[in-house]
Order: sequence, then C-alpha cells, then structure tokens
Amino acid sequence: MQSATATATSPSRFAWSDLRIPVAVALVRILLHLATDGRYGFHRDELQTVDDARYLAWGYVAYPPLTPFVARVAFELFGASLTGLRFFAALGQGVALVLIGLLVRDLGGKRTAQLAAALGVAIAPLSLSAGTLFQYVSFDYLWWVLTAYFMVRLLRTENPRWWLGIGAAIGLGMLTKYTVLFLVAGMAAGVLLTPARRYLRSPWLWCGAVLAVLIFLPNLIWQFQHDFISLDFLRSIHERDVRIGRTKGFLVEQLYVPANPFTIPMWLTGLYYVFTRRARRYRPFGWMFITALALFLVAQGRSYYMAPAYPALLAAGAVFWEQRLAAMTPAQARWRKALRWTALTAGAVLAIVLVVQITPINSPLWNISDDRKEEIGWPELVQAVAGVRDGLPAEDRKRLGVLTGNYGEAGAIDLYGPPYSLPRAISGVNSYWLRGYGDPPPETVIAVGLSRRSLDRVFESCELAGHVTNRYNVKNEETTSHPDIFLCRRPRQPWPELWKQARAFG
Repeated sequence: MQSATATATSPSRFAWSDLRIPVAVALVRILLHLATDGRYGFHRDELQTVDDARYLAWGYVAYPPLTPFVARVAFELFGASLTGLRFFAALGQGVALVLIGLLVRDLGGKRTAQLAAALGVAIAPLSLSAGTLFQYVSFDYLWWVLTAYFMVRLLRTENPRWWLGIGAAIGLGMLTKYTVLFLVAGMAAGVLLTPARRYLRSPWLWCGAVLAVLIFLPNLIWQFQHDFISLDFLRSIHERDVRIGRTKGFLVEQLYVPANPFTIPMWLTGLYYVFTRRARRYRPFGWMFITALALFLVAQGRSYYMAPAYPALLAAGAVFWEQRLAAMTPAQARWRKALRWTALTAGAVLAIVLVVQITPINSPLWNISDDRKEEIGWPELVQAVAGVRDGLPAEDRKRLGVLTGNYGEAGAIDLYGPPYSLPRAISGVNSYWLRGYGDPPPETVIAVGLSRRSLDRVFESCELAGHVTNRYNVKNEETTSHPDIFLCRRPRQPWPELWKQARAFG
C-alpha cells in the first residue's frame, strides 16, 4: 500500500527547528511544576499509588500497573521526594505538548499555530492538574495524545505501518487507565464512517491490534487470576459517583474542565475544520471525538474523562485559525491575533491561579480546590497514631496493628510510619485487602478513619484514644468525617473470617 501516493503526500523532511516552540512551552510548564509542586504534601491518591509501588505487580484493584511502576522508579531515583515523584507527571505533560507541536506541523500548521495549540493545551485545567499531582490521569493524557499523533501520521502519509505505533500507544493506555477503550471505540467509528475504512483490509491494522493486546496481556492475565476484581471496583466507584452527583454536569463541565474556557472557540473550530473539504482526510478525528463524547455521556462518565480528546481538536483549531489569518488583510489579522493572544493569556492566568500550587494555605482561592485539602495533615495523622502507640503497655505493643478506613490513611502510615517504628497499615480498601492483615494477626489495633459503631461490631472493646488534626486547621475528610482514633482489643471473630467481610472499594 506504500506507493507513489504515500511518497507524494509525505511531509517535508523533519527539522529540529520544528520542535523549538513546543519544546520551549513544555520546558516552561515543567519548570513551573518543579518550582511549585512540592509546596503542600502528598495527595491522598498519591499515597495509595506510592504504597502500591512497593509491591510491583501486573495489576492493582484501582488501576492498571504502569502508574505504580513509574512511582517505583521515582522513589528509587529520588527517595520519598514529592517533587521527584511529580516530576514524572510534569514530564508526561511536557512530552504531550511536544507531540501537539508535531501534530500541528503534520496538519500543515506553522509556528504561529504551533504556539497557539501548545499554549491552548498547556493551560487546560486538567492538563495543569495532571502535571501538578502524580496520578494515572497524567499518563493517560499522554497516551491519548500519542495515539492522536500517530493517527495524523497515518492519515497524512498513508503509510499503514503507523498502525503499529497506534497499537503500542493503545496498549500502554490500557496499562494506565481502562477508559482508553472509549478512544478505541471512537477510532473504530472514525475508520468505519470515513474513507479510512480501507485500512480494514490492511494487515498492519490487525498487527497493531495484536500488538495492543500483547502489551495489555499481562494485566489481563492478572485480572483473570484475581476474578476481575477491578470490574467490581469500577462498578462500585461508578455507582458512588452517580449517587452523589459527580456525573450530572458532564456536558456543562466540558466547557471548563477538560479544556480552558478561553479556548472554547479554538477546539470548536478544530472540530468544524476536520469536517471541512480542506481537511477531509482528518475527518476520523471528528468522529473519534463525537463518538467518545456520546459514549461517556451515555455511560454517565465524569467530565474529565474526555480531557485527553481535546488536544487534537485544539491543534486542528490552531491550524485553521492560522490559515484564516493568511487570507485576511494585515489590519484584520493584527486584530484577530491580538484577540487570540489576549484570550490565551487570560486563560493562563485563570488556570494557574486556580490549579497550580501557588496560593497560600487557607486563602479563599486555595479553598476552592478539594484536592489541595487532601494534601494536608498526613504527617500529623501518623504522629497522632504513634502517640497512641507510645501510651500502650509493652504487652499491647507485641501484636499491634494499625487499621485504617481508607487508602490515604494506610498510605500515610506506610510512608511516614517507619521513623516511629509503626507496623504497616491494615486496610480492607482496594489492593490493601489483597495484601491481608499480616502474620501473625494483630490482637490489639489502633483504628483510624473508622466509626465507633463499625468498630464495635468487630471488636469486643474499643475506646477513644486520640484525634486527627493538622497544623493549618484545614477542614478535610480526615478532620471532619472521621477525626477520632480508637484503640480496640479482642476481635469477635478470627481474622480470616473478619477479612472475608472487610473488602471495600474507594
């Protein structure tokens, strides 16, 4: 299938100068994160990932294995450094920005379009958040962008070998976050509904599909060995999100969560552009976006799930804008440029103030974000647990356990507990349940994050032993929902029986 047509439509020879603008934007983003990401503390979700990274496996209850693996690399290189851990999240977003610059180039854009697209993606709230906190969202975003880039290369060059790159990116996506299946569904629609369906006859497409499956296969085997426990987790979390209303604003939040509200005209024109005659070869992107959006809406997904689909539209919109400028009079072009750069500047200021960790703790702007509140107080929690332990007689310390109600508390105990000689945490949440309750099982437990009522059902004796506080007096889940620390003795049932009932998802 690689014929004279492919050669004729291939882009001009690659030059490193094509990378100057996106690399510059990426470096600024990375430096911004390095300067600010260590200001508060580990987030609740990061504590779980870091703890899972101690037990490398091909799968975990809450997510596939790639993100904990990267966390393990970060800790091996930098130790328990918050900035070191989050560097990899920032790096992932930086690479995504470089890919967007290359994507713009392949769409026919020049440096003005590259800069506009890179800035549009760089100031997207979800992208900024994905570089601020170390979560699987950071790398999921990268794989969607990489898939889009390879798709552009395929459609531009008509070289079917790019299906191997697409398959590899999808496989890595499946090792990061299972919602990449919505991208696959969108891609399938884009192929079937456009002339790109000719690739269905290409062996390279099917080789790419096989490559994706092979990359994902170890996690699939792990899921089979663990009775597909992640499906139970996802079902439970989705039911919770629907029940508490987290999915209600899906469409409205598309205007300001996945992409910056000041870039709405850019991605809307990008969606329009790929359906025009001029860009008809890239029409699969339009159907990919529309299909994924419709499926997430029907499935009642959360608004940020769509965020990785927007960079490709922002790139297309920037190219279309640049082409329109070329057709205008100099006066019209200057006015349009001033409007666009002003909008991007305003969007950048808004996003940085609201997302990046630059505001003082407990200031009005700081309190807007619940994520920031979940970064405060973990060392104090561990210190309070250690204080309860220190007040126990030697006999109670011999077979002592620390039982936690959520993964943040468990991760904090395991991260900050060693200097206090605390035992590793016991929890029924997510992958902690798979790791069990220790051998020998504890006879006395310090319980944090659990209610007195639930503990009384499990132990014969429980007494209030302390409280969770933090030095900033920040009101978060730990200080408001379950601030009490209990000391419990004599389980009502043997631990194997208790553990069968202890599994929980969060």
